[in-house]
Amino acid sequence: MEMNSELATQDKQLQREITAGLKKSQKELPAKYFYDERGSRLFEQITRLEEYYLTETEMHILREKKGAITGHIGDGAVLLELGSGSSKKTRMLLDHMNHLVAYIPVDISEDYLLSVADSLRKEYPEIIIKPVCADYTRPFQLPEIEESYNRKVAFYPGSTIGNFIPETARSFLKQIASILGPGGGLLIGVDLKKERSVLEAAYNDAEGVTAEFNKNILRRLNRELKADFKLDQFEHQAFYNEQEGRIEMHLECKKEQTVHINGEAISFERGETIHTENSYKYSLDEFEELLSGIFTVESVWTDDQERFSLQFLTSNHGQ
Repeated sequence: MEMNSELATQDKQLQREITAGLKKSQKELPAKYFYDERGSRLFEQITRLEEYYLTETEMHILREKKGAITGHIGDGAVLLELGSGSSKKTRMLLDHMNHLVAYIPVDISEDYLLSVADSLRKEYPEIIIKPVCADYTRPFQLPEIEESYNRKVAFYPGSTIGNFIPETARSFLKQIASILGPGGGLLIGVDLKKERSVLEAAYNDAEGVTAEFNKNILRRLNRELKADFKLDQFEHQAFYNEQEGRIEMHLECKKEQTVHINGEAISFERGETIHTENSYKYSLDEFEELLSGIFTVESVWTDDQERFSLQFLTSNHGQ
């Protein structure tokens, strides 16, 4: 299995990013650190919640349009998935591909990634499966594929592109286009703008799973950086910021306190929040504008209510 070299310095990077974010006037934490093994499993629970329409809607589109989607991917491709998690959605593609040379799941949660990869090898023995444990938001090295292939196609489901502010999203898309090369494909999930009530319900589920997922980032910092966050003194908040066109997730401090992270003190006022995640929502035109000069939109598939879209894009990199 190919391992990314940056993992050797992951703990130092984690501490550096965490302390820098918590020293800002609006405290923040990088959303990518939600996904330790427990966080990945909590997110899988979220995807099954009634309020969280995104996953089931995307799965419905995949089921209905799998023929057209796999037709765009084409025969003899290498498929890489960014933030692969359980690879549940990818299985729908793997089941209907005529000849896929290799599947490369890329995820930051190493234990979970390896477990899923082992299962996939048993289910799809004819496909080369080479997991890469990496932070895909940073440059990473793809493993060598010895067999010849026609093109590289990336799968980026779940509207995770919405976690980036638009300027950063463009930079990230340029990075992906560079990895794929000219004519490479990107199958991407994009959540669409809709009623505030539907959006806010999706991030404030009645069972409190999203709240637990949000707080899990503090639990991870307690474990990995010897921090002393008191989880019961932070409360999950999620709301739609209409001006910015995004859902924002925060953790609100309910009591004035000082938190220590590897000996460094971070002060919190009562009512102060840690901004943990954004989830931007786009119109189809807005997203096409975001892609300008990087990818060309080849096909767009939506559900009947136009809540969510799956889009197949072709890289313009090098052209």
